[in-house]
Amino acid sequence: MSESANPSFLERKGGHRLAYHKTDGETPGVVFLSGYMSDMTGTKATWLEGQCRARGQAFLRFDYLGHGQASGAFEDGTIGRWTADTVAALDALTKGPQILVGSSMGGWLMLLAALARPDRIAGLVGIAAAPDFTEELMWRRFSPEIRATLARDGLYREPSPYGDQPYTITRRLIEEGRDHLLLGSAIPLACPVRLLHGMADPDVPYQMSLRLAEALASEDVEVSLVKDGDHRMSAPEDLLRLGETLRALSERLSR
Repeated sequence: MSESANPSFLERKGGHRLAYHKTDGETPGVVFLSGYMSDMTGTKATWLEGQCRARGQAFLRFDYLGHGQASGAFEDGTIGRWTADTVAALDALTKGPQILVGSSMGGWLMLLAALARPDRIAGLVGIAAAPDFTEELMWRRFSPEIRATLARDGLYREPSPYGDQPYTITRRLIEEGRDHLLLGSAIPLACPVRLLHGMADPDVPYQMSLRLAEALASEDVEVSLVKDGDHRMSAPEDLLRLGETLRALSERLSR
């Protein structure tokens, strides 16, 4: 866990502030990007923090607008806004080359951040990465009734299998997400990429990682499929696999 239970804060424009925990250390540093309606206190984020601290590697985990301990309303968030938060954290809170580790939605944000700051990104690790999910996994799957609710109310609340809090989906999230779609064309990133995905993932089909691997320009892309892996990929064996993937990539990049 973090050395302090209380986060630090990064002030953003408009009075918004991000919450974060930062561990200083060697580069390449690691930045963890959480998923939709998740936050920096999740199992994968805190476990990786401990692994990085043990080997003296810099690590950053943080909350975007409307998530966890950051300020702002979740309903005001969009893919572009959360990407801007990610780039701001990268610019202000890290130095030198970084490995971005993105879980679910964080896998989309890591790609967008890497495109915005290609000179800062040494590598990428996706865990059930979900680029384009607002269009492919939400809008295209929504019933006519849900689409009508979004058009009428601007907001739809979908029950979540991961807790009592429903997923809040806004019309703005869907519409703005279309400005950031990636899978329809080549993604001009040349850094090493490692993609981990459970084949039993009920939320983000593992084929999305295969499509992402094909779209990436990088020649150094590896996809690891776990037959019984779920969406969270937080079981002990999944954490060990993630940790070994990150360690091996970090060692290679530090040579």
